[in-house]
Amino acid sequence: MAPSPEERRRPSPAESGEWTLRFLQALGVDGTLPASAERRDAYSALVRALLSSATVSSSPTPRVSCTLSVSSAATNAYNTLHGGAVAAVAEAVGMACARAAAGDKEMFLGELSTAYLSAARLDSEVEVEGQILRKGRSVVVTTVEFQLKDSKKLCYTSRATFYIMPVASL
Repeated sequence: MAPSPEERRRPSPAESGEWTLRFLQALGVDGTLPASAERRDAYSALVRALLSSATVSSSPTPRVSCTLSVSSAATNAYNTLHGGAVAAVAEAVGMACARAAAGDKEMFLGELSTAYLSAARLDSEVEVEGQILRKGRSVVVTTVEFQLKDSKKLCYTSRATFYIMPVASL
């Protein structure tokens, strides 16, 4: 019988790490997590490691451009870019674009949709470009396109909606 919601508790970070290692070992992966995985911003560092040569243009509509190198760390069983990596990069580039448009306001991701049109293979390079579709007082909508660098073939498109947190009035 499963414990009731009142009996459940949140695991400590140490317990969570231990549970994750046991799960990976059950899958046949043996080893220890690197020390960098214990940092609070480990997820952001992982996504940033996939990207290179990021540029932000501050024209009337901000654009964020970067290159993604498809390495074995970000591929699936078919040696193509993992769908989760595509979504994570789309969120990061969309957020950078939204911050370029809205400034340093507090915001959060409300919706992310991704179309997987074709695959980016291992060792290929993908050009990623994000731009603003709509900017309002409380919402910013971005679009992110992924194109193969050599053939300019469109692989993935994403649309993200970011909500701007209202400023508290006292």
